[in-house]
Amino acid sequence: MNSALLDTSFLITFADPNRPSHDIAHKYFKECVHRRIPMYLSTIAISEFQVKQDIGDLPLRNFIVLPFNIEHAIRCGSLFSDVARDAQDNRTAFKDDMKLIAQCDVDGITHLITEDENTLVKYLRRLHQGVFKPTQAVLLKSGFDTAWFDGGQTGIAEQ
Repeated sequence: MNSALLDTSFLITFADPNRPSHDIAHKYFKECVHRRIPMYLSTIAISEFQVKQDIGDLPLRNFIVLPFNIEHAIRCGSLFSDVARDAQDNRTAFKDDMKLIAQCDVDGITHLITEDENTLVKYLRRLHQGVFKPTQAVLLKSGFDTAWFDGGQTGIAEQ
């Protein structure tokens, strides 16, 4: 991992100590800070988080704010032709997830840390079946794994 985009579900989990993956989110945050991994905070995720909680509740000095710009919009439009939305998935959530994926692609962000397996990770995996390979999903419910930071290598003590 050499960069990470934090999606809305990560932010919600990070901010709420009652969520099951709260400690895991904190471990990823602390490890990114420790290893100086840039953590990007999309303006898309900021707007979603702000609906129910003030974005100022988060340690903003640790994040790089990533505005959604014209290059992201163009890439997002082309991704829509690569993957179709499942009828049962919320149209707005799908569009926002594709915007986040486009930001990762355009800005070369290697990892997307999330709790959203049902839409965001599902569509990222579908895109991986094609030519899109650059961004990997780190799913909080899978637990904390230092291998994400070490090029997939697991330490002897972890085996």
